[in-house]
Amino acid sequence: MKKLSPVGMKWLKIVHISLVALFFGGIMSSLALNMGISLATYDDTLATYKRIVVISDSIIRTGAVGTLLVGFVYGFLTSWGFFKHRWVTVKWILFVGQTIIGIFVVDKLMLANMTLLETEKALALTNPEFLHNQTLRQYAIYVQVAVTVFILCISVFRPWKKKKQAVAT
Repeated sequence: MKKLSPVGMKWLKIVHISLVALFFGGIMSSLALNMGISLATYDDTLATYKRIVVISDSIIRTGAVGTLLVGFVYGFLTSWGFFKHRWVTVKWILFVGQTIIGIFVVDKLMLANMTLLETEKALALTNPEFLHNQTLRQYAIYVQVAVTVFILCISVFRPWKKKKQAVAT
């Protein structure tokens, strides 16, 4: 399969960094909004949840899907591959895991709480299921932030690289 040119690699890196920034920025925005929910008034909580849904649907999802697609381009059209370097493989595993947590935990809890807010109105704020979902969602977002920072560290430090063989003297 044909590999990307050096200029193509630079453009791919620009797209990759932009999508990761979108993804991580969305997660951080969602975290900030989630931390700011006081659950004191229904209208404020509903408005915040609506903002969180918009961020999740348009910013985080765009960044995640885009990053995943760019990862496939890196894997297939560059010399990086998927399994050639252990640090790349670890990044892939973590990112896929993080995406699964985002879709099947964070989004599910967010949508469940949004449904409770729309059906129960102000009573949702004292509903044990709503409060439990809110707490779990908060912890899941902390995990997502930590995983994203760890992936960033892996990208910069590239641990588990093969050491250059010592030159015989």
